[in-house]
Amino acid sequence: MRDLDAAFSALADPTRRAILARLALGEATVMELAEPFEMSQPAVSRHLKVLEGAGLISRRVEGTKRPCRLEPNAIEEIDRWLDRLRDALEKNFNRLDGVLAELEAKEGKEAQ
Repeated sequence: MRDLDAAFSALADPTRRAILARLALGEATVMELAEPFEMSQPAVSRHLKVLEGAGLISRRVEGTKRPCRLEPNAIEEIDRWLDRLRDALEKNFNRLDGVLAELEAKEGKEAQ
């Protein structure tokens, strides 16, 4: 992916997240993507430009239409980054579980 910061910045906007959710169902044109929103087609196009700049979507030319599609590689890269965070958190929780188990065992021996 071009830039993880740009991807997270793009994902910070609820309209762009909704657009990505729609594109997860398949390709769509700008007009199709604009339908559920109370905004102009140029406003939706600006959102698409941000998503495209972040590498989250791509557009292709098909006559006068420019269908947009989700870029799975970008989503997978974000997921890999999140997996590294999940792994680190799991290791921290496992260490904490170990410390708590030791404390409980120690308190159990002292109570006897």
